[in-house]
Amino acid sequence: MGSQPDYQQTLTYLYEKLPMFSRIGKAALKPDLTNTLKLCAALGDPHTKFKSVHIAGTNGKGSTSHGLAAICRQAGYKTGLYTSPHLIDFRERIRINGEMISKQWVIDFVEKNKVLIEEIQPSFFEITVAMAFVAFAEAEVDIAIIETGLGGRLDSTNIITPILAIITNISYDHKDLLGSTLQEIAAEKAGIMKTRAPTVIGEQNDETQRVFFEHSVHKQSTLHYAQSLWGMVRTGLDARYQYYKVINNAQREMYDLRTDLVGNYQQHNIKTILTAVELLAHQGFNVSVAGALSALAHVKNTTGLMGRWDWLKENPTIICDVAHNPAGLKEVLEQFNTLPSSAGSDTSHKHIVLGFVKDKDVDEALSLFPKDAAYYFCNANIDRALPAQELSTKANSMGLNGKPWPSVAQAIDAARSAMSTNDALLITGSFFIVGEALPIFRMEKAEL
Repeated sequence: MGSQPDYQQTLTYLYEKLPMFSRIGKAALKPDLTNTLKLCAALGDPHTKFKSVHIAGTNGKGSTSHGLAAICRQAGYKTGLYTSPHLIDFRERIRINGEMISKQWVIDFVEKNKVLIEEIQPSFFEITVAMAFVAFAEAEVDIAIIETGLGGRLDSTNIITPILAIITNISYDHKDLLGSTLQEIAAEKAGIMKTRAPTVIGEQNDETQRVFFEHSVHKQSTLHYAQSLWGMVRTGLDARYQYYKVINNAQREMYDLRTDLVGNYQQHNIKTILTAVELLAHQGFNVSVAGALSALAHVKNTTGLMGRWDWLKENPTIICDVAHNPAGLKEVLEQFNTLPSSAGSDTSHKHIVLGFVKDKDVDEALSLFPKDAAYYFCNANIDRALPAQELSTKANSMGLNGKPWPSVAQAIDAARSAMSTNDALLITGSFFIVGEALPIFRMEKAEL
C-alpha cells in the first residue's frame, strides 16, 4: 500500500483532475444537476439529512450567508456554512460553527471516494458541493446556510429543499451564462424557490418584480421584500464598525445596531438577514431580531468572513474588497471616494490595485473608476485572469493612469512605496486578486 497523500497533494488532485470554473471559466460548467444528483445518491443523499437556507443573488450572497450563519450559531444551533470561492484556503468553503473542516477530513473524503469521482467525472464545484453536504450530514448540523455558486436553477447546490430561499439582488454578471437581460438573470436565480417555502427578496427592481411574482405563484412560495420591511439610518462609521438605527416598518420598532460589516452596501444585506431571521422564527427556530442585532456585531470573528470592505491597515488606509462586477464596484467606489474627506486632509491621494478575470464586463467596470487615482494593474495567478498588460492598455485609453505589474504582490509593493500617511489604497476587481493580497497582510500581522 502506498502512503496517504498530504493535504496539498489532495488539493492538487482536485484542481488538476476536475474542471474548475475559477481557473478556466465557462468550460468547467456542467449544464444540469445530473452529476451532483449521482454523486449524492452514491454518498447516501446527505443533502436530505439537514435543514437548509438557500441563498442566490448577483452580489451580497457571501455577506448574507455569513451574517445568517453567525446569528444561528449565536442562538445555539450547530450551523453549517457553504460558500464559494475561497480566498486563501479551500476549506473556507465548508465551515461548521465557524470552523473550517479539517485537512485530514478533506484527504479522507477524496481518498475514500476517488473511484466515484473518476467514474462520474464531476466538475470541481460539483464535488465540493457534495463534500459540503456529506460534512454537514456527518456533523448532524441543525441548519446549513448554502450559497449558490452561479445562478440558481442549474447550480449544483440546487438539489436541496430549503426551508427558506433568499435572493439578495439582481444585476448584470455572467451574461454569457445567465442571460443578457435582468429578467433572464432573475429567472435563473428564481430557480432556487421551492414549493411552499418562503422566499426573501433583498432588493426590489421593477424589471425583475414580475419574474419573481410568477415563480412564487407557480411554487406557492410567499415573497417577503426586505427593502419594504426594514429601514436603516447610519449614525456612525469607523474602521471596525458601522452604527445604525434600524426600523422594523411593520412593528414600528426601532433598534440600535453596531456591526462589523462595514461596507456601505451591507445595509441591503442586513435588511435581508433580518427578514430571514423573522421567517426562521416563524418556523420554530429560537432566533430573534434582538439576538440577530447582537450577532451582527462580530460576524467576522464568528464565521471567518474576509474580503468585504476589509480594512487591512490604517495610516495609511489599505482596504480590500472582492467586488468584481459593475453593480458591486459602483458601491465600493462610492465609499472609497469619501475616504479622503473623512481623513480630513487635502493632501491625501487615492491608489488602486486592480485586476479582473477575462469574462467580466471590464469596459463598463472601468468606466466607474475615478480618473484622479494612481493605478497598479495586475493579474491573479490563474488561467482565467485578464493579463495585466491588456488591462493596463484598456484602462489607460479610458484615462486611468497606471502601469502593469507582474504580480499582485509587486503591484501592492509599488502602491505602498508611493503612498504617504494620508493616502488610501483599495485592492479590488476580483476574488482572486484579494485572495493573493490577504496572505501578505496576514504575514505582516503575524510578524508583529
